[in-house]
Amino acid sequence: MVDSANRTKQAKEYYFSGKLSIIREMISAGIDIINMGIGNPDILPPDEVIDALTNSCNNAEAHGYQPYRGIDELRSAISDWYYRYYDVKPDPGSQVLPLIGSKEGIMHISMAYLNMEDAVLVPDTGYPAYATAARICGARCIYYDLSKENNWMPDLKSIESTDLQGIKLMWVNYPNMPAGVRATDKLFRDLVNFARKHNILVVNDNPYSFILNNKPLSILSSVNSFENVLELNSLSKSHNMAGWRLGMVVGHEEHINDILKIKSNIDSGMFLPIQQAAIKAFRIGQDWYDKLNLIYSLRQQMVYDLLLRLGCSTTSDQSGMFLWSRIPDRFADSYEFSDHCLDKYHLFITPGLVFGLNGRRYVRTSLSLKESRIKEAMERVK
Repeated sequence: MVDSANRTKQAKEYYFSGKLSIIREMISAGIDIINMGIGNPDILPPDEVIDALTNSCNNAEAHGYQPYRGIDELRSAISDWYYRYYDVKPDPGSQVLPLIGSKEGIMHISMAYLNMEDAVLVPDTGYPAYATAARICGARCIYYDLSKENNWMPDLKSIESTDLQGIKLMWVNYPNMPAGVRATDKLFRDLVNFARKHNILVVNDNPYSFILNNKPLSILSSVNSFENVLELNSLSKSHNMAGWRLGMVVGHEEHINDILKIKSNIDSGMFLPIQQAAIKAFRIGQDWYDKLNLIYSLRQQMVYDLLLRLGCSTTSDQSGMFLWSRIPDRFADSYEFSDHCLDKYHLFITPGLVFGLNGRRYVRTSLSLKESRIKEAMERVK
């Protein structure tokens, strides 16, 4: 057998890939597993978005190659959406790049900026893809702590007290996953000043800003020319379009061009009907978000009650489609607690250790479940 590249040794199987295989085996054996571990939207996208997709598919010209930057109308719709909800007006011709999902953007940004042995500031706790992308590029991960004591926000003074030499990127994610903490204007201003002072590119991963959050914020609103800052965004959560793979990166023209050099050599443009459906999604009114959040608010309260029954401590004032909660003291760590719930109640909850060492005593529970299934989980725990 031919030896694999060294970079494959830097990437382990994604936790959920392995765990879901175990869950599928249990289901095949006749066990009814209630999966509250994955943030997989279970609600339909807006009707007009689905209509736009199906209508466009009937156009013979829709099935050919598309521009690497996306069609002009899509980039304009993204720019208008940013202006309407974030009070930021990026230039659609040079400062917006549609992506086949924002997870793709994490890898593209890493490949565009990281050389071997460069360093990246990665949050602990945080989305595992940030660290994996850095390692695949041969870069070093320098973890900075997010903890309850600092309201799950970076302590920039503490970070500045360390050696910042060689650091090119810093990943942040607000509203935060997994902790559900909302961004503040001050946090984004401080991050922008930090980025300028140390010439670091700060990237905010921002897919949750419309879920259980009355004030969507963008880090781009804190810097006029977008230097040293990028923002990833997505329709996966805000419009229930996770499987459509529809994201974007917004930032300075030079940064967008750097990312495009990588992206244009990997894919050949997004399917036109998906782009045209996305335009409809970006133009949808506030009523859509209000109705969606009524559903998530009800589920959040139900899951909050479930977690209390499991002996966890948590708050219901969190953004995003999860609840982050502390496990009972009698369990050694979040893996043990998660396995306990799976074995005893046939209920899967994500252990916080998936997101870093600071998640050792926490679990993340999804709200992407029908109310009837949440009720059934509560009955099992009774």
